[in-house]
Amino acid sequence: MNYNQNKKIAQITSQTLIIGVDIAKFKHVARAQDFRGMEFGSPCYFENTKEGVEHFLYWISETKKAHSMEKVIVGMEPTGHYWFNLAHILKENEIKFVAVNPLHVKKSKELDDNSPTKNDVKDAKVIAQLVKDGRYAEPTIPQGVYAELRVAKKIRDLLTEDLQTVQGQVHNWIDRYFPEFLKVFKKWEGKAALQFLRLYALPHEIANFTEDELLIHLRKTVKRRC
Repeated sequence: MNYNQNKKIAQITSQTLIIGVDIAKFKHVARAQDFRGMEFGSPCYFENTKEGVEHFLYWISETKKAHSMEKVIVGMEPTGHYWFNLAHILKENEIKFVAVNPLHVKKSKELDDNSPTKNDVKDAKVIAQLVKDGRYAEPTIPQGVYAELRVAKKIRDLLTEDLQTVQGQVHNWIDRYFPEFLKVFKKWEGKAALQFLRLYALPHEIANFTEDELLIHLRKTVKRRC
């Protein structure tokens, strides 16, 4: 156990309501407990909608009052992008939320019933226990322009990956069907090369064009500098 984990455990006191949430696409499950692992009440099932999250916030408030708790910490497993909406609403309501490692959840499932099987209610409890033990991270949720920059960067990365895939396909097609192409053109991305490819013709079909026809086609894009 390192210093950071000790510091996290120190934040969990006898007045802290610990909530574990198993995230899903349509419906989430939450379970509440104290710093000793004693569970409070029945699990809370709520949908990934505005009304569902409002029900979850009401459940937190009522559970907090019923057990005279002063603080709340909500732990969740960052499953894909499904946890973003809940995280933003918790932040707006000034409720501390943390993320647990999915690998830790998977390895901890067998502690209670010696079974690693997937179960939403069971996973919510495991997540709460991991939070109790300080095995969590505090994610940063960017706001405003910073959130827009993160989305823009992700889109750029996806477009770059798609571009590389297309470039690889073009190289593959040229090598297979027109290996002489790069002996004529320095690179296939050039204006003249791209215009030539717009003939959509294989080598044996290009042989049927006259030199004048090819020159006229290339001049549509390429302008000779004097």
